[in-house]
Amino acid sequence: MGALVPGGVLAFDAGNSKTDVALVAADGTVLGTARGGGFEPQKIGAAAAVAGLEPLVRAAAAEAGLRISDVPLVQQLSACLANADLPIEVEQLTAALEKRGWAESVYVANDTFALLRSGVDEPRGVAVVCGAGINCSGMLPDGRTARFPALGKLTGDWGGGAQLAEEAFWSASRAEDGRGPATALVTALPLHYGMPSLTALIEAFHFGELPAERQLEAAPVLFQVATAGDTVALGIVQQQAEEIVAMAACALRRLELLDERVTVVLGGGVLTAGHAVLLDRVARLLAEVAPKAVPRVVDVPPVVGAALLGLDRTAAGPSAYERLRAAFAPRPAA
Repeated sequence: MGALVPGGVLAFDAGNSKTDVALVAADGTVLGTARGGGFEPQKIGAAAAVAGLEPLVRAAAAEAGLRISDVPLVQQLSACLANADLPIEVEQLTAALEKRGWAESVYVANDTFALLRSGVDEPRGVAVVCGAGINCSGMLPDGRTARFPALGKLTGDWGGGAQLAEEAFWSASRAEDGRGPATALVTALPLHYGMPSLTALIEAFHFGELPAERQLEAAPVLFQVATAGDTVALGIVQQQAEEIVAMAACALRRLELLDERVTVVLGGGVLTAGHAVLLDRVARLLAEVAPKAVPRVVDVPPVVGAALLGLDRTAAGPSAYERLRAAFAPRPAA
């Protein structure tokens, strides 16, 4: 039995906090979309995580006038998934998706590849994601890739919003008690949270008066203080820029692109927030190690990249790529 949408793509961009699905025809027409919660196979297992995608597939199929019970829906399933970090995880997720029968062929990659493909005209380049955490991937048209396990400090990673927030509190605490240099973070942090002092703020977190997840709000405060010229905050931002460029340069080197004209896609909340104090440093440092590399901040939905990766595998024509991108292009303000 052939696919109900011949040459079509079922694309997933599944992150820790949200999952986007797009059902795309062979000519790039978007037939249906859906959005749901986070994708966390590392907590509930690959089979259960994939089962949680079924309502989204059903919703996207219904928008296209199809029933999920009629499988395969499409020729190619393209899933860019958070927590698909190790080869064994990719294998398990691929098997779980194949078992669903939604597509004739299944391709699974880490969600960084969705960002990368969304920011380049062909599957060639490098992407660095700096959001709550940090990760990097690279690819070439011949199928070669470069990537990192991205399991945090355990695998040598530094940075992302969560760690930047920790560094902000760490530096402020040491400044207040005399172990570290003075920084405006001592007053800026409690002011942001509406607390009378840094000590009161820390106690509020310690005793649960403020939910732990609100600690992430310290990262934007860090950038505000750095932008004002605070030496300590600027040092943290500088280290983040160095880590972003170190990952990009490593991926470029592995793919033999270090001396080539190539796009380095930048995404994730920390990078798309537009902090010039960070982006300017990234651009300068990248130019030193890869003079021909062109940094590009991309904030289009990464599900576009997942769908493009699917079209790459279905021999789609140029017009299909253009039609797909146009469907997700930002609408001008009224």
